[in-house]
Amino acid sequence: MLAILLCLINAVRYTMLLMQSIPKRKTVFTLNWAILATLGFIWGGSFLGVEISLIGFGPITVAAIRVTIASITLLVYAYVFGDGLPQTSSKADKRVWLHCFGMALFTNALPFSLLSWGQQTVTSGFAGLSMALVPLFVLPLSHRLVPGEKLSRTRVTGFLLGFLGVVLLIGGEKIFASQPFAPILLLAQIACVTASCCYAIGSVITKLCPPVSTVSYASCGLMLASFMLIPTALWFEGIPRSPNNLAIASIIYLALFPTAIATILLTILVRRAGPPFLSLVNYQVPIWAVVLGVIVLGEKLPGHFLVALSIILVGVYISQLTGSRHHKRRSHYW
Repeated sequence: MLAILLCLINAVRYTMLLMQSIPKRKTVFTLNWAILATLGFIWGGSFLGVEISLIGFGPITVAAIRVTIASITLLVYAYVFGDGLPQTSSKADKRVWLHCFGMALFTNALPFSLLSWGQQTVTSGFAGLSMALVPLFVLPLSHRLVPGEKLSRTRVTGFLLGFLGVVLLIGGEKIFASQPFAPILLLAQIACVTASCCYAIGSVITKLCPPVSTVSYASCGLMLASFMLIPTALWFEGIPRSPNNLAIASIIYLALFPTAIATILLTILVRRAGPPFLSLVNYQVPIWAVVLGVIVLGEKLPGHFLVALSIILVGVYISQLTGSRHHKRRSHYW
């Protein structure tokens, strides 16, 4: 396993060096969009990975194994090619660790567990669609907590439009298909929406964090999340019993690609194109989640899903019309 991790890390490292060696004027635009599309595909595929992992593992165990393998991978990368874990010498350094704890809880432990639990009932497409809400949930939180991020009329309009999309996403099946009320389905849907709210909280925590290397910050957050999730998974679900190879391969994919390698690609993209460009990935993730769920798992795609997604994405677009200049790090680590 360690050899595989080192090979993957070196492959990413050599890719970074190759990107730096290519003339910027001719390729910067194409490479930036290629990295953005890759991130959208990888993060969109994470919901498919969770769905398959649940065949052989409990939901909290899926989250625990995912963050543990990812944290080991990123820690190796951080110490070999970066700055390692954040320092602890000054007050600012200690504040960084406090933010890392917040990130561990709200960007990793809680949303990964909630999504895994919810996907035992809802489709991977629904889980992916709910992630389109993250930028909308960020708006009221930033208004209260982030200096200069005030709710304008445009942002309020976008938020309300997105909220309408949420109502349609959760209640559309009952409204349009006259489906009987199913409490477990409603709880699973609420779990996925709550996960998107957790990502929004984690995004604001990250935005308020003092300057620190993205890889160091993410490595620390994943490490702390693994400390939270491993005992929780063992307490509630015990040691996994003979999971099949497909579930094992899927959970390794979840750890390495949407969680660890995506963080490295995110760092490259932010340095090359800036955070506002990275925020465009919010539009891709739910679309890829739906497409992969339909193609790979044969999931049904109710019409109200597409209508809800369109309304939410329009709301996201409107809400960001006046705020793109103020965006900072808003990575969600799906």
